[in-house]
Amino acid sequence: WSTHENSINYNLLVILQPPHGHSFSPGPTEQLPASRSRIRVVLECTCLREQLLGKTWCFLHRSGDQLLSDQDSYLLNTLCTGNYLDVEKVACWVQMLVASAWLLLPQSQHCQLTVLPSCRSCRFQLTGIPGMQITTEMVFAVEQDSSGAYVN
Repeated sequence: WSTHENSINYNLLVILQPPHGHSFSPGPTEQLPASRSRIRVVLECTCLREQLLGKTWCFLHRSGDQLLSDQDSYLLNTLCTGNYLDVEKVACWVQMLVASAWLLLPQSQHCQLTVLPSCRSCRFQLTGIPGMQITTEMVFAVEQDSSGAYVN
């Protein structure tokens, strides 16, 4: 975060986690345009977990008909383009969630939340506090491996 006279700027790094039965892996960089994510969403076999816990779906070995009602499949269709995480779709989805949640907070009666233009991150401006302007930017990343390295 940083402050400037009458403004406060927050920069948040949001680490995305894959849904159950999926993992993230770096994709080939030469095959995708620079504007697209290089984070591949990979299906994982969860058959053993299904046997142990019951009522979980293995995305790798179930047919599409069996998974149509699954929330994780909906999220992947919403947040991915093909087999790749689409950062622009993620940013748009989070912007909608934050804007909807803001309306439910008591502070929304006194302050206005404005979504600022941004295609690969989420930027919000909070106004209504006399003489103060607050801006927040959320940048999305995934953990590349257990080394603690992050890519976005």
